[in-house]
Amino acid sequence: MNASNRAARRGRDRKAEIVMPPPGRDRFARTDAPGVGVVGGGIAGLAAAVLLAERGARVTLYEREDSLGGRLAGWHTRLADGSTATMSRGFHAFFRQYYNLRGLLRRTDPGLDRLRPLPDYPLRHSGGLTDGFARVPRTPPFSALGFVALSPTFGWRDLAAMNPRAALPLLDVRVPEVYERFDSLAATAFLDRVRFPEAAHHLAFEVFSRSFFADPRELSAAELLLMFHIYFLGSAEGLLFDVPDDPFPQALWEPLGDYLQRLGADVRTCTPVCGVHPADGGRVAVRTEKALHRHDAVVLALDVGALRETVAASPDLGTPAWRDGIAGLRSAPPFLVSRLWLDRPVRADRPGFLGTSGYEGLDNISVLDRYEGEAARWAARTGGSVVELHAYAVGSDAHREQVQKLLLDGLHRVYPETGGARMVDARHEWRADCPLFPVGSHSRRPTVSTPHSQVTLAGDAIRCDLPVALMERAATTGFLAAGALLARWGVRGQVLWTVPRTGRSAALRALGAAGRR
Repeated sequence: MNASNRAARRGRDRKAEIVMPPPGRDRFARTDAPGVGVVGGGIAGLAAAVLLAERGARVTLYEREDSLGGRLAGWHTRLADGSTATMSRGFHAFFRQYYNLRGLLRRTDPGLDRLRPLPDYPLRHSGGLTDGFARVPRTPPFSALGFVALSPTFGWRDLAAMNPRAALPLLDVRVPEVYERFDSLAATAFLDRVRFPEAAHHLAFEVFSRSFFADPRELSAAELLLMFHIYFLGSAEGLLFDVPDDPFPQALWEPLGDYLQRLGADVRTCTPVCGVHPADGGRVAVRTEKALHRHDAVVLALDVGALRETVAASPDLGTPAWRDGIAGLRSAPPFLVSRLWLDRPVRADRPGFLGTSGYEGLDNISVLDRYEGEAARWAARTGGSVVELHAYAVGSDAHREQVQKLLLDGLHRVYPETGGARMVDARHEWRADCPLFPVGSHSRRPTVSTPHSQVTLAGDAIRCDLPVALMERAATTGFLAAGALLARWGVRGQVLWTVPRTGRSAALRALGAAGRR
């Protein structure tokens, strides 16, 4: 990739904010390097482990699965035609404003050459209209005006019918003030208050609410406003994104695991942690199935369910109030990823990713052979295609096989040429391990700091008073969790970047101020 393309993909709004760590020395000396356990090998755990190891700490990374990546891990599966494929939980967009996640990936890929840009974030409505963002200006307030001018779904009449005073908070989202003002309100209630037209409701849910794998009737309006700020009105990065050019393990996590080992970290996969306990001398003991391992500090970088289980199995960890807060964390409803290997290609003009609305639970379609090398090689060899379907926030009482059939029917409606395709093989992944951010929950969420100064938390469920979400929240809290420990030892942490913590445009901030009066 040439230098100009790399610069275009750098992902750095000129108004992005820098967050400096506390001052300190560059790294530990060999004689005073502490031992730190990092529990969890997903994005948050990898960020924490990488920073600690780079600063000279003796890092032990515990991961219960046999590979790194957490909820973005991958695993090998053999298809009916005898070929081997890498299965995962599917499509994830690496947006340009994921500054800290991209900084983590640059440790092994300085030019981000293993990420491939997709040209648009198209959204198809069952009524036949399609919205896109490729031609929309990226800089606020022109992004909002450009979208209205170009969108077939949301036009000037819709804009005129909205409640302007109720919509003003969208123009100047301030973190963490947005939680104080809107965490007690549901996302749907906010949009109803603004008088968003029905089609725009779907648009907002597909782009923002559904990204949280949640029913928007339960989702905090503060999270919805934050997402509008991060991806649309507060950042000039727009809705442009990249995807890995090979499956997650090969493109991202295996290189980072090798990097950690070169730094001297002890990476222990297939090692579930059964408990974490304060130990003598201010140390912390990590209990696995086979032994008790003592460290000077520990980072818990776990998904919601695993964090609840670990704390419940660690009765001497934390205060009663803190433990109650952990126990009260909720997971989002189940979601489905169906990956299909078809015996014929989809039409050549189909995008690599398409968001969908109104197709009986089908939330998006990805054509993996458009961008992922492994899928492209299978398609080239067989003349077929690899298609992935997602359904978010599925009802807990839903019949799984029926949902899988509805998604397939939706694919045939959106891409009719797939109706006659023979399915060479299929994999259906049902999961329910993403965090839920329900109305009124923000003040109760755990923070990076815990009652034990030598124990910190990281992950996308952890409260962070910066405008970050999803994978970027995981990476950011991972760096912050490691940085909090490093600060105790007088070693500097990670320089972080973020989209502006207030409205990016002075004109929009002035309008937004009227909504606060």
